[in-house]
Amino acid sequence: MKVSVIAIGDELLIGQVIDTNSSDIAKRIAPYGWELEQVQVVHDQEDDILESIDRALGRSQIVITTGGLGPTKDDITKGAMLKYFGGELVYNDQVRENIEEIFARRGVKVNNLTADQALVPTSCTVIQNVLGTAPIMWFEKDGKVLVAMPGVPFETRGMLDREVVPRLVRKFAQDQHVAHNNFMCWDITESDLAIRLESFEQSLPAELHLAYLPQPGLIRLRLDGHSTDRNRLETVMKEYSDKLVEIVGENMIYAGDANAAEILLHYLKLTGLSVGSAESCTGGAIASAITKIAGASDHFMGTVVSYSNQVKMNLLGVKEEDLERYGAVSESVVRQMAEGAAKALGVDCTMATSGIAGPGGGTPEKPVGTVWMAIHTPDGTFSRCHHFSGDRHRVIERATNTALLSLANQLRKTL
Repeated sequence: MKVSVIAIGDELLIGQVIDTNSSDIAKRIAPYGWELEQVQVVHDQEDDILESIDRALGRSQIVITTGGLGPTKDDITKGAMLKYFGGELVYNDQVRENIEEIFARRGVKVNNLTADQALVPTSCTVIQNVLGTAPIMWFEKDGKVLVAMPGVPFETRGMLDREVVPRLVRKFAQDQHVAHNNFMCWDITESDLAIRLESFEQSLPAELHLAYLPQPGLIRLRLDGHSTDRNRLETVMKEYSDKLVEIVGENMIYAGDANAAEILLHYLKLTGLSVGSAESCTGGAIASAITKIAGASDHFMGTVVSYSNQVKMNLLGVKEEDLERYGAVSESVVRQMAEGAAKALGVDCTMATSGIAGPGGGTPEKPVGTVWMAIHTPDGTFSRCHHFSGDRHRVIERATNTALLSLANQLRKTL
């Protein structure tokens, strides 16, 4: 099954807003074995929208558009759909009631522009958008479906899950069975991992495919399977998943799809330990990554962002003479930060970072990207110097993920 996406909006083309809706759509159709054929990003111009619809329907059975359904004059998607699929605009009472209910919850009155969002083409089936005021419109033509969705990512994600994907699955039910197994790897380069898995990949049966999906500090291996024989698919997926785990060995830090913070919380739950952080160059990014996850408060107690030497000394107990002798970016200092944070926060485990994120501040001895890291657990304190490449954002991101995964790996060893 081929699916095309049309992301509508001038703001996407000038880089003011990032198109996250396309990736959300891709993630939600993948479990059904459907393929995202293409993504088009087009201006808020009727001719461009009409041309993109024609192109997408020529290549795919399903087209999903996002954006251009708001109440302002630059939101012209509805008019383009009317022109392409025919019909006339009529008020939909259910859409109007939904709009009024949403505005009542916000304590805001419905104005004329917003009320006109209840105008929908007679050529579509309306799907109530319970997360926003713009209705979702389902059009059918020559056995194909176009679904016009709002551009607000929260609304798109929510309504894909609640209504759109389930309806599409019912409409285009297939006999093909699909399976996906994910494995998170760390402390190995993508090329080294590929060399290690070369014979494994060559041995894969026709039903299976292995994909490498790298991200800062992590490599996701995704084993995909497609077959009309469910029992056969389950058998080969288990057999080759087990082989994959055995070959990757200690570099496999987690079986499943998770980010670095989720992996750490997994091992914290298994060990029942608490955690905190002492951050200099990462500036609170470690704490932010953890607290984005629901339930983090069961294990995460807090952080000390010790950006200055004074804070390192006053709050974490770092010795002034060590700062003067070795510098803030040093093994001695970062170990004291980790141990001092454990005392200050009253936690079992800590992660500490001190480094040079750039673009300035580097020296021949400590170039930009140098990050000293310490991990403290009930078994002791472990430290290591890392050298990360890339710009400031990249260095911080790599340091954050490496700290999270280093502690996760240390906890894994205790199980």
